[in-house]
Amino acid sequence: MRYTTDERGILNNYAAEPAVYVAEFPSLEEQRRYAFQGAIAILFVTLLVLTALGVS
Repeated sequence: MRYTTDERGILNNYAAEPAVYVAEFPSLEEQRRYAFQGAIAILFVTLLVLTALGVS
């Protein structure tokens, strides 16, 4: 952590900045897993909405 003071003596705290890096494109297996998770999420939300409509 870095500490600095201004001309009035007020202390300012600055958080340490993380190292910046370039993200890697997901592999084909990861892309398939993300697509599967998205399909499951859509199915789950659809079932929730249909259940809510059926109960009301």
